[in-house]
Amino acid sequence: MNKEKTKQLKKSVANYAKPDTSAGVRQLVNTVLPLIALWSLAYISLSWSVWLTVAIAAITGGFVVRLFIIFHDCTHQSFLKSNKANRIIGTITGILTLFPFEKWKRAHSIHHATSGNLDKRGTGDIWIMTVEEYAKAPLRTRLLYRLYRNPVVMFGFGPLYLFLVSNRFNRKGAKGRERTNTHITNVSVVVLYALIIALVGWKAFLIIQLPILYVSGVLGIWLFYVQHQFEDSYFEEESDWDFVKAAVDGSSYYKLPRVLQWISGNIGFHHVHHLSPRVPNYHLEKAHEETPPLKHATTITLKTSLESIRFRLYDQKAKTFVTFREAKSRIKKYRISLPQNRQPSLQDK
Repeated sequence: MNKEKTKQLKKSVANYAKPDTSAGVRQLVNTVLPLIALWSLAYISLSWSVWLTVAIAAITGGFVVRLFIIFHDCTHQSFLKSNKANRIIGTITGILTLFPFEKWKRAHSIHHATSGNLDKRGTGDIWIMTVEEYAKAPLRTRLLYRLYRNPVVMFGFGPLYLFLVSNRFNRKGAKGRERTNTHITNVSVVVLYALIIALVGWKAFLIIQLPILYVSGVLGIWLFYVQHQFEDSYFEEESDWDFVKAAVDGSSYYKLPRVLQWISGNIGFHHVHHLSPRVPNYHLEKAHEETPPLKHATTITLKTSLESIRFRLYDQKAKTFVTFREAKSRIKKYRISLPQNRQPSLQDK
């Protein structure tokens, strides 16, 4: 794609970057009200069956994912027209989903600005090493990377780490607004949970809330993982990196069944979102359908997305993800040596 076509594509998608207050309000209503209703139904069902309660809680977790997409749009200032309204709604939905608004907003904006850039990994990303880097890494780093990329760890313990550790503490060097927002989020979560426990009791609260958080956490991590971890995803060094190619070739179109597309707030149109983050989630599908070049983005389905679980390392020479076993043979074949002029990524450091 030449520069003129690239410019035109960005311009075409930018036409959909127009927040619609009525659409945003409708989405808030059809997300928050069902979430509250399902939480209440889960509590009522405790008198019938704990397993029924857990099942209802799991469904409720899906609505937490949808609520997170609203939070996510607010961090891009795309959900509503008013920046102040986006910040307020974003902070409130952040409390309900256990994400500090300002902290996540910063990390996610860096992710968008550096997605697919091999020299600027490390903030707001899933940890990815190239075959070359893995071959040169010390044993301790390779073991940590293998542990991190293990599905049991990533999807089993990942949600716990995300909710209990990563989202609860400020990063080193965080500015005043970011630090304050994290503290406000934490205090608000404690107060909210204390009020709910006072109403329903701590046992009922744990039986309902833990499955909700776990299911929403697993689904959230999976969506973020699979939309950049497909076989021929786009990764380049800084000198060759291109924002539009990173968006269209490095982000997938996750074609989901209608119900799951609705629950996930259209985030499956991830290539559109990365091309123009200011497009609100309720306009993503329209932007995709009415912009012909975007239909050439890599399309994955529920079935084909499962293949991404086996991807572990990025082969920079072959431009593809590989398994650890495949990497072993390629290391011997390539006689690995890292380019001397390559700047280390944040994770290399």
